[in-house]
Amino acid sequence: MRSFSSPATPIRLPLAAGIGLRAPHHAQVLAERPAVAWWEVHSENFFSAGGAPIEFLHRIRQSYPLSLHGVGLSLGALDTLFEAHLEKLAALVERIEPASVSEHLCWSSAGARHFNDLLPLPYTKEALEQAVARIDCVQERLQRSILVENVSSYLQFADSMMSEWDFLVAVARRSGCGILLDINNIYVSACNHGFSAQSYIDAIPADLVGELHLAGFEACEDFLIDTHGQPVHSPVWDLYEYALDQLGAKPTLIEWDVDIPSLAVLQGEAAQAERRLRARMHVDSASPQESGHALAA
Repeated sequence: MRSFSSPATPIRLPLAAGIGLRAPHHAQVLAERPAVAWWEVHSENFFSAGGAPIEFLHRIRQSYPLSLHGVGLSLGALDTLFEAHLEKLAALVERIEPASVSEHLCWSSAGARHFNDLLPLPYTKEALEQAVARIDCVQERLQRSILVENVSSYLQFADSMMSEWDFLVAVARRSGCGILLDINNIYVSACNHGFSAQSYIDAIPADLVGELHLAGFEACEDFLIDTHGQPVHSPVWDLYEYALDQLGAKPTLIEWDVDIPSLAVLQGEAAQAERRLRARMHVDSASPQESGHALAA
């Protein structure tokens, strides 16, 4: 496991609820500067060296903490790491100095072909070694630790040798990365595959978790589909509260990527997360033990 120095201007994600910032709300955010604790953006949308998107991101970064969340590094793939993609990410990280950088623990490429999906891995020793090696390369290039996110899944590999949660923890321990724990993805996969979502969360060490995600799903016959196009469902809110009880308060993001509603709707979802998060922080502050987190200035 390798450690990396902090960015030149270190910041942390506020211990609060943030919102995924998407293009339909860019102009409104610049004009109104809404009371949102932090924003997450998809890294690949800002890979241009210039132009309106990167100028917008610079302006937002002046007023808010930012998280860069990627979808294209294909950390579990067997093909060669896409160096051009990594270089663009590194340039963006240097320009923006985000509070957090994250990617998905999955594969989405083969033979230089990229798929429009985040595909699950077989949970084997070989897949573990491959993922750790690629994460090492990414962290070495960025000179910072990243967070890796668990994805939702609709199939499982017959040759898996361990559970998804044990695989996720092993990757984090071996590579020195942190975990972005997506609560909606846990719930979706638990329903699809018949395992206990609570047992998944129980197996994740609190010290590895740097962020939580919440989103919506849709039911499709016998499966739940992680669409990011709905409000957070009641059982996911319940699971979020369980995660807060087990892991302590963590920065939490509301994701909504399709059929994007008004910013006011997203702020309402974030307010629901914030109430639960503050309740957990109140419990932590009443405890004689330190929670290990602090609000950013």
